[in-house]
Amino acid sequence: MSKGTLKLRTLYEYFTEGGIKTGLSDSKPQFTLNNKDIVIYSGALHYFRVPREYWKDRLRKYRAAGLNAVETYVPWNLHEYQDGVYDFGKGGSDFQDFLDIGEFINLAKEEDLFVILRPGPYICAEWDFGGLPSWLLRYEGIKLRTSEPQYIKLVERYFKKLLNIVCPLQFTRGGAIIAFQIENEYGNVYDGVNEIDRKYLEKLKDILHQNGVVELLFTSDTPSNGFHGTLSDVLATANFQNEPSKELSLLKKFQPNKPLMVMEYWTGWFDHWAEKHHTRTVENFGSVLEDILNFGASINFYMFHGGTNWGFLNGANLEDKSLTAIDNGGFQPDVTSYDYDAPLSEAGDYTDKYNKTKEIISKYNKLPIKQPMMPEICKRIAYPNIEIIGEISLNDIIKQNQAVQIEKMVPMELLNINNNSGQSYGYIVYRKTNIDISKNSILKIEGRVCDTVLVLINGELKNKIITTKDDLNGFGYWRVKDSTLELGDRDYKNATLDLVVENWGRVNYGYLQQFNQFKGIWQGNVLINKEVIQFNEAIPLQFDKKSTKKLIDWQKPSFTVGPKLYKGVLNIDEPKDTYIDMRDWIKGFVIVNNFVLARYLTLGPQQSAYLPAPLLKKGSNDIFIFEHFTPAKLIKFTQDLIHEVRE
Repeated sequence: MSKGTLKLRTLYEYFTEGGIKTGLSDSKPQFTLNNKDIVIYSGALHYFRVPREYWKDRLRKYRAAGLNAVETYVPWNLHEYQDGVYDFGKGGSDFQDFLDIGEFINLAKEEDLFVILRPGPYICAEWDFGGLPSWLLRYEGIKLRTSEPQYIKLVERYFKKLLNIVCPLQFTRGGAIIAFQIENEYGNVYDGVNEIDRKYLEKLKDILHQNGVVELLFTSDTPSNGFHGTLSDVLATANFQNEPSKELSLLKKFQPNKPLMVMEYWTGWFDHWAEKHHTRTVENFGSVLEDILNFGASINFYMFHGGTNWGFLNGANLEDKSLTAIDNGGFQPDVTSYDYDAPLSEAGDYTDKYNKTKEIISKYNKLPIKQPMMPEICKRIAYPNIEIIGEISLNDIIKQNQAVQIEKMVPMELLNINNNSGQSYGYIVYRKTNIDISKNSILKIEGRVCDTVLVLINGELKNKIITTKDDLNGFGYWRVKDSTLELGDRDYKNATLDLVVENWGRVNYGYLQQFNQFKGIWQGNVLINKEVIQFNEAIPLQFDKKSTKKLIDWQKPSFTVGPKLYKGVLNIDEPKDTYIDMRDWIKGFVIVNNFVLARYLTLGPQQSAYLPAPLLKKGSNDIFIFEHFTPAKLIKFTQDLIHEVRE
């Protein structure tokens, strides 16, 4: 080392020098970590939205931008995917490869990042049901996100498992975790009338402490919405996108002698199906970031890298926040991509926001700490088109799944399957056999469908094919209450009537909306010409790996109208990232090597589905597409995430 050259230390070398005596502290107006001043520059990265093989790449890109911490939520619905059945990386669920939270936290430390953990139990996150498992709905009288004993007992059981894994990884025990959040934006449950359930927050705090949490605790809400979700002895943090001076001034007034922390600085936004793609200019992003740092606040970028809502795990909103999920006319399902217009794209590419972040942090962060070079981006490829070589009709799919006998219309969650955990995701088919239907009959579904329905008689589709946004206001979709459908000008004898209902994602945001989020047909009767129809059975189509692997009897493709599963085979020598171009298809979802990859809808805004290399293999790769209406004859690929809204 030449004279005058300073050897840079890592974050852990600097903050643990002389031994670890204490963790992150909020006892002064400036954060300290192990009694040394620290400004937190953190970014959100949800391990369950990124292939495990790419965790290191994404984390290193965080550190290369100048971030010193990574924040993540923990999804209860993946880790306890059935009632009392867990997966933390080796549990055998379809998402097993995404769920080793201990490995993720240790890897963050290896990449010289601290960890901020937001364990829930509710996380919002534009994730199905805000991360709550759907089997909770099977408990009669349960009150989610409250101190109701039944709910608390289940939270305690789950947290005991989770915290047993993460508590040894706390900073003061030699690990990476410097802080834990209590619940998530609990202030949003305040309706302006009823008192908030602070006993719930206190109980969660007690559960954390009783299971070994010793690091700093915090809550997070938007200050201009009030501080209803806070606790007197717990650090409050702020969530917002704009007006940093206003929000941080309110936070400072609320707790004048505490450090300021923006727990969610919204770098972009998420998209709903059939709506525009959200973007935010780098100029606005950078200007607000500078204002936050000039205010003396620490920051967590939400999201710094969004990733993907794999499978059926997307969340949803209700347009009218005063409504419950029963009256879900304002239901707004989220797209599969969680690109979020973030500094790192869905596929991990650098963006102008990334470069702006790196530039601004280097300006404000004066601590001389070692920082890695920016890793190269993963190369993507547009594979050649592949042909559809097989199909399975809906009826043949039904034959290969176990039917459940029913006496009335029930939601998927209340089916006695999956170790009495019900059906969480996918489709449910209500079947009536040996029915006579006269010509010009009218079918009526009372209440609202949750969330879409296809009607078939003897396998023949009766719905209109969706082509415009206005079609969402017609039969077959959640927006119509007490909807009706003309069944055509022919008579049927001893027919089979199928109602195929899709769960398009449970609402993740709010409070009232957390209740009654059942999926299927359950709000009333199904009638034909005003006569109630008694369905014989319900067939859960979960499209999980186990059932998809068993599918047989592929036929030569007919390309006829109606719901079918189509097959193509991608043969490759070396797996590389790609996107599947869905612009020639109408509505449905994609399965790659038995893993449900993504939903698609012709209306957009998302028109291509990210397919990362770790989900592919050398040799042949099966790609299945479940199409509601009319298929394409080719599966096409592209290098890019395509956004296009069709009116």
